[in-house]
Amino acid sequence: MAEPATSEGAGNLHKRRKRSRRHNPDGTMTLIEHVYEFRRRLSYALLAIVAGGILGFIWFDNGFAGLISLGDLIRGPYCGLPSDMLVDFGGGGTQQCQLLQTEPFEAFMIRLKVGVAVGSVLFAPFWLYQLWAFIAPGLYPSERKYARIFVAFASVLFAAGAAMAYLITPFALHMLVGIGAENFATALTGSKYIAFILTLLVIFGVSFELPLLIVMLNRVGVVKYELLRRWRRGLIMGLFVFAAIITPADPFSMLALAFALVSLFELALQVTRLHDRKLARQRDELGWDNVPDDQSAPFEYQPSGADGETPGSSRTDDVT
Repeated sequence: MAEPATSEGAGNLHKRRKRSRRHNPDGTMTLIEHVYEFRRRLSYALLAIVAGGILGFIWFDNGFAGLISLGDLIRGPYCGLPSDMLVDFGGGGTQQCQLLQTEPFEAFMIRLKVGVAVGSVLFAPFWLYQLWAFIAPGLYPSERKYARIFVAFASVLFAAGAAMAYLITPFALHMLVGIGAENFATALTGSKYIAFILTLLVIFGVSFELPLLIVMLNRVGVVKYELLRRWRRGLIMGLFVFAAIITPADPFSMLALAFALVSLFELALQVTRLHDRKLARQRDELGWDNVPDDQSAPFEYQPSGADGETPGSSRTDDVT
């Protein structure tokens, strides 16, 4: 009776060592082990998102740790509209900037949607770590370094874009609902208002990834600084057109996104300029540009293995 338990324990120990960076640094696994590992990491990521969704759902109506409730935070731009634009639900001129619920479960679904969205952002380090833990063993050390930098800057840029969208939303909302002047009173439905807010946050957050994309393409040699410099005017015009198409029909959000993208593009352009200048200086020191066409370049290349230390070895992945 003791043998199965011992065998099962040995099998679990072998699985843990397969997942351990110390015992298995190159992440070598069979195909079925990769599938099991992906399932395990995906389960942990989903649990983190569910936990974040529960926290966001509770936070929607309850403030804690000195923070206002998530519902009040989301309704902030709507409540910032002038009182003469809002429908007086309570009578006596006491506007409460309440959103309309037109379906029985609309409020519940809005609360769930907002809670999951906010919880996913708050718990992003947990589920992003699971994604990183799955792909990292298959990367070279230099690739892992660039991946960490990419994820860190992508998170910061997305958060900056979402924060800027929230700050300009009151101006955009005031412009959009004020077009009808005194002919209309504003009483927005919850689903459409939340969709408007979340869409604007996602648009700005994703758009702010532009400079990171340019820098990464320059790092891998796809685009050069000289090419970007020659196309600068056309690219800037394209950014304004992109901002006009993707944002709501108000000048505030369009101009805010356009000027932000142009500023980020100019920053990325300077980063590519410094990178290309560094490469040119290295080529000049090595004398590659002075080699005649009928001679081979004086490369001194020493291959390295997956760990970056053992020459002559190659990275393989056992999938059988």
